[in-house]
Amino acid sequence: MRSPLLPLALGFTLLLGACATPAPVAEQQIRGDYRFTEKYLSWLVDREMSDNDITGLSIALIDDQQVIWQKGFGHADLEKGIPATPETIYRAGSIAKVFTAAATMQLAEQGKLDIDQPLTAALPEFAIKTRFPKAGPVTPRNVMTHHSGLPSNFLRGMYVRDPGRFESVVDGLHDEYLTFPPNYVFSYSNVGMALLGATVQKVSGEPFNDYMERHFFQPMGMTQSSFASRAVTKAYDKNKEIEVFSLRDMPAANLLSNVVDLGQFMKMQFADGRSGQNRILSAATAREMVRVQNADFPLTFNAYVGLGWMMHGIEIPGGGQVASHGGSLPDSHSMMAILPEHKLGVVVLSNSATAHTAVTRIASEALRLMLEAKTGIRQAAQPVVRAKEREPTRAELQQFDGNFDTLVGLAKISTKSGKIDVEAVGQSFRLVPHEDGLLSVKYKVLGLVPVHVGAFDDIRLSIVSVDGRQIIVGRIGGESLIFGEKLKPSSIPEKFLERIGQYEIIGKIDGPSPEHIALSEDNGILVGEVRFAEKPELLLRIGFQAVSDNEAVTAGLGSGRGDTLRLLEEDNEQRLGFSGYQLRKKLN
Repeated sequence: MRSPLLPLALGFTLLLGACATPAPVAEQQIRGDYRFTEKYLSWLVDREMSDNDITGLSIALIDDQQVIWQKGFGHADLEKGIPATPETIYRAGSIAKVFTAAATMQLAEQGKLDIDQPLTAALPEFAIKTRFPKAGPVTPRNVMTHHSGLPSNFLRGMYVRDPGRFESVVDGLHDEYLTFPPNYVFSYSNVGMALLGATVQKVSGEPFNDYMERHFFQPMGMTQSSFASRAVTKAYDKNKEIEVFSLRDMPAANLLSNVVDLGQFMKMQFADGRSGQNRILSAATAREMVRVQNADFPLTFNAYVGLGWMMHGIEIPGGGQVASHGGSLPDSHSMMAILPEHKLGVVVLSNSATAHTAVTRIASEALRLMLEAKTGIRQAAQPVVRAKEREPTRAELQQFDGNFDTLVGLAKISTKSGKIDVEAVGQSFRLVPHEDGLLSVKYKVLGLVPVHVGAFDDIRLSIVSVDGRQIIVGRIGGESLIFGEKLKPSSIPEKFLERIGQYEIIGKIDGPSPEHIALSEDNGILVGEVRFAEKPELLLRIGFQAVSDNEAVTAGLGSGRGDTLRLLEEDNEQRLGFSGYQLRKKLN
């Protein structure tokens, strides 16, 4: 999942240039007239593409059963001069998860599976170890809400040139553990969606991609859409063509589509499950998919989810609940978002690695402008109340001193200076308390001078205790989510200390692989370090907490946490095991 705070947390590295052409100014609008919406969005897309070096992008706007506007910008193939159009096929990424959830619900309507029974009832081959014997089972419902406790990913063979079948994760998980108890915390899982795809195959008796073609794409007239094991589109990074790798977990992210076809899917949602004369889903199912499922969970913090759909991440004042799903791959980004109450929708697809924030910004503005054009509702976003800064209290200095797992990896927070200073992703920050009890974030230039950065202006942080955990909650506007967790000091088993050093993955990887892997110790915390050649400036550091003499788990809450690191002895050498990979220590 794309966290709405993560791009902001990394945003200090981006200085967006100003567009020379001023934004269009709205004249008096006629209800139902979308001409200004089109004009403004054309200006905004041009600005975002210029500022972010986006090569190609397409957009479609839907009002109930009508296509309001659809257009392509830039190039589908820059080298051949082929322009992007509404028919251009892109990698839609994780928008695929909405379709996989819909297929699961379609089969549930037919009585072929029960989304509230254990997943093993429909997929007996599935099995995974657990450290939570008193917890409930993994069910299709909590998989669709990303509260299953399944690992976020099974890394071996996940992102390569020539992926294996996605069903291979079923066997791969047999030696893995649940990362959290089901229905405990949001933890985005590609693995979970791969399991649902395997379930669709099992109970329908059809290959997953064939099932989606026969029961969704054909009856909805989505003639250019497919689930494919290999990507067949071009992708760019700062207008330079890059190699496209494929994700093994097809039901999670390997949807190829265009904005015309995805507009058909949104129309079906607005028509309570009908597409023309074809009934795709029941009205009850269509509504259930955009109903908040996790409102009463203890660690929700307003990060709501439906079934397949995300019910947080985009706010449209006056528009009611927003259902959305983005697709973020290393080489391209997309966003599909709807206002169910007003039957308005937008889809934005791009072929560029640099489009991450742009697709969300464009989609948000599109929904805001469409809502105003259709209903006259015009509510400015509530400005962040900027309470006065103050010095940290003794309690705050004590609370924040230590190591924290965060959205951007391990962060070391020191309060020795009487301030709250943070080191994370190789950069320096300061947390500044305000009189309202919240904290803002400043970037420390050259690691010395704290300054305001626009990307952080709307972020406010606080620390709360839940189930004995000290959790940093991040807030931006009306959105809240888990930003980090304080790690409790614990003793590191001697066997792990003996394994400290630099490592390499055993066996060839047919895709991007880390150039630096290390296990180290830092002030009583076992730390894993990874660096990729594609992003040499970014050092990802993750804390581990031992759960036995031979196993440790990635510390913290949420996506990518709770995964197991094992000490192995094979072929007369000491190894590490992690997410299907084996690693050997490098010789000096």
